[in-house]
Amino acid sequence: MGCEEEGFSSNRPELAAFVLALRRTPVTKPMLYLCDNQALLKAVKRWVSEGGKATSIGAPDADMSLEAIEELSKRTIAGAATFLVKVKVHRGEPANHQ
Repeated sequence: MGCEEEGFSSNRPELAAFVLALRRTPVTKPMLYLCDNQALLKAVKRWVSEGGKATSIGAPDADMSLEAIEELSKRTIAGAATFLVKVKVHRGEPANHQ
């Protein structure tokens, strides 16, 4: 998943999971993606809200981001709703606060 020439960030595994979920959901079906990673949601929002002004030059994990955008574009063209929702899954877990 991480190659030196492609870049690597701590967000890359989350982005890969998102791309896989997009690929495995038929483009004609609505999709609800529950995510505990705020950074991923912010990255997707930036790409979607900036539209044609967004650039991948110098962006971490640009290759994965472009794949996600391509999949989201297919869903948009097909008229399928895609919802991304932030969930707090680690609240109250003592091992998560070390």
